[in-house]
Amino acid sequence: MSSVVEPLPSAAAADAALVERYLTHARVLKRLAPRTLALYRADLDKLARLAAQAGVALPQVQHHHVRSWVARMHAGGRSGRGIALILSGWRGFYVWLGREGGIGANPVLGIRAPRQPRPLPKALGVDEAVQLAEHIDEGDDPWLDARDAAMVELLYGSGLRVGELVGLDVAASDAAARAGRGWIDLDQAEVQVQGKGSKRRAVPLGRSAAEALRRWLAVRGQVMAAGEAGAALFIGRRGTRLSAPSVWQRLKRRSLQAGLATPVHPHMLRHSFASHLLQSSGDLRAVQELLGHANIGTTQVYTRLDFQHLAQAYDAAHPRARKR
Repeated sequence: MSSVVEPLPSAAAADAALVERYLTHARVLKRLAPRTLALYRADLDKLARLAAQAGVALPQVQHHHVRSWVARMHAGGRSGRGIALILSGWRGFYVWLGREGGIGANPVLGIRAPRQPRPLPKALGVDEAVQLAEHIDEGDDPWLDARDAAMVELLYGSGLRVGELVGLDVAASDAAARAGRGWIDLDQAEVQVQGKGSKRRAVPLGRSAAEALRRWLAVRGQVMAAGEAGAALFIGRRGTRLSAPSVWQRLKRRSLQAGLATPVHPHMLRHSFASHLLQSSGDLRAVQELLGHANIGTTQVYTRLDFQHLAQAYDAAHPRARKR
């Protein structure tokens, strides 16, 4: 025998009448589009069904009812965003019902949807990153190939943002410091970067990146750079400072020519830098400083990537993890 208490038919009819009144109000006064109204109706029909299962009419719904329904939806796989949208529809209904004198307190007030976990950043595997970094495009203009190779090494080897990369100058200067630009220092093997919030940081320059930069600087002068671009580290064929969209385009092209299955974008190399460094060192604070994150919570997303890597290694290697 079912333990669910069904409300009296008259109560169900009263709830349906309330929903219709509210939808009429929303259609006329809020001038909602038909599709939006259909979504409102679906959310309120769900509310009415849940209330019926709990044996209460819509005006009798309490905080604890709504909390339990949110928990049930979350356990059933509904996303935090989806639950938030449903709660928004319910909240609007009870705001209206309160103004109509139908309830004393809004049962949805103060109830929030579960937080949606931040998506894992996309990072290359170590072998893929090395494959891209070591790629030589035999069919490309040698000038462009040297430049693009240096860009890849800096993005992956130093974890720079694309805006930081295109803002680099060949050398330090008062003009660069005043303008908030960064520069490279091959003698000290470091990159001076001005990142978000105008915060300056020094990032180590690895041996491979330094070698790629020397190869690029040896041919950079083949194109005359005019004006401010004369100081720019990375320039285009027309002698102007390279733009972020151009870096995205060149990197996508280079990654596909290198045989990678997925087109690579600059931030993917930054994610790869952080993930691979964390896998090797386990030093979250160091990774935070190198990335220029103000809050370590931003850096902690890479611990999830690191755990994902460890879990995959466990599944592949541990005898008790193998599927029979």
